[in-house]
Amino acid sequence: MIIKDLEPKVVWNNFYGLTQIPRPSKHEGKVIEYLYNWGTSHGFETVKDETGNIIIRVPATPGFENRRGVILQGHMDMVPQKTSDSSHDFLKDPIDTIIDGDWVTADRTTLGADNGIGVALGLSVLEDKSVKHGPIEILCTYDEETGMTGANCLRPGVLKGDILINLDSEEEGELCVGCAGGLDASASFKYHKYNTPEGYKGLKISVKGLQGGHSGMDISLYRGNANKVMARILLPLVELFGAKVVSFTGGSLRNAIPFEAVAEIVIPKENVSAVKKLIDSIFAEFKAEFKESDPSSKLIVEDVPTAPKFIQGSVMLRAIKAMIACPSNVIRMSRTMEGLTETSINMAIVRTDKGKITVHSLMRSAVDTAKADLAERIRCIFELAGADSITFSGGYSGWTPKLDTPMNKVMMEQFEKVYGRPMKIMATHGGLECAIMGAKYPNWEMVSIGPTIRYPHSPDERVNIPSVARTWEYLKAVLENVPVK
Repeated sequence: MIIKDLEPKVVWNNFYGLTQIPRPSKHEGKVIEYLYNWGTSHGFETVKDETGNIIIRVPATPGFENRRGVILQGHMDMVPQKTSDSSHDFLKDPIDTIIDGDWVTADRTTLGADNGIGVALGLSVLEDKSVKHGPIEILCTYDEETGMTGANCLRPGVLKGDILINLDSEEEGELCVGCAGGLDASASFKYHKYNTPEGYKGLKISVKGLQGGHSGMDISLYRGNANKVMARILLPLVELFGAKVVSFTGGSLRNAIPFEAVAEIVIPKENVSAVKKLIDSIFAEFKAEFKESDPSSKLIVEDVPTAPKFIQGSVMLRAIKAMIACPSNVIRMSRTMEGLTETSINMAIVRTDKGKITVHSLMRSAVDTAKADLAERIRCIFELAGADSITFSGGYSGWTPKLDTPMNKVMMEQFEKVYGRPMKIMATHGGLECAIMGAKYPNWEMVSIGPTIRYPHSPDERVNIPSVARTWEYLKAVLENVPVK
């Protein structure tokens, strides 16, 4: 069986179509063309705005012309993560999907259910003529994962509806009515390179197999961060055994918890045995501490040719200390909504390239002042460590929940009819485009729903098949009962 054979076929066919189109963030040209052609080939009014967002409009079905206009919204891009043994090219290759019991996953790559399944649900509403609805607009934004660029570039006044149903939530049975704001931090240390002395041996240290995951949704699971693990390993090697760092590469995306990190070092030959023993000891400590959250983590230490040059030791040491001092976890849980992370930070990416050590982190908070306070904390850590620059960018405020709205009532009532149980109202620590778009369309009522997705932003990403079918039935019921104008 392939995913096109799954039910409801209209949804899985549309999702299959998206899996065949390369669509990593910042490289959405092919999927923009695909969505535009999909809309026009079905005879729908289809617009590509000047930046790349796709809007598809359909009129109300007969008898529903008096209903308020609804915007069904998802993002077309996906996170391009893969395991180290995968040869997948996200710019060229389709996603190789696998049906695993009640789940659809991918072969050693992210699946792109975040948010391809949401886009597929929206397209299916237009394609399935049995769905009853008022005026509908499908909004497919681009580059959500690396900066919410499409949402930021959306112009006020373009969309006609006043109810937004975002389809980017990842837990069936939850009605999301708020989200955290975000802020990127990037610290850099300039360095010179020096010639490796005689008598040094090269080692490559790889930390792999961590769970990783979404830095908003999964940060409260307290999974290991490969960048933090590598810094923890490197510090005593540099301080006690004269190790020189040649390179440090960890993480790849600002909003993904890093599950792999690799460093190359050179060490005095007489210290090789002791260094290897210490590396094993430190990683064993980590394994014991994170045995529940990261049971598959592994360490690989390889002998490699001695690199001719290494990074300036004093600078590298200061950067490593800053990485250890910089938090990368939950800072505070919400006091008003049980189980919700209020404020967090993820040390997402570390690079040593072109004379700079760069450490990139993403902060999130539902409270703008808490986010600003955390930013000051990070600034102080890296300034005290002697960083040459610390910059903040991409900041956006959170989406403040509004509980008592006509659309929320519809969402709750229809959920209980479809599922036979109450729906949970919640907010997410992830960043949703609702926060940005709602600022441009302040009259909107906004909600977010979606089927169950596990481990987004990691090669373990999977979407629950029965959940997709139930979400489809629920979405159809909601659209049939949208309030009148």
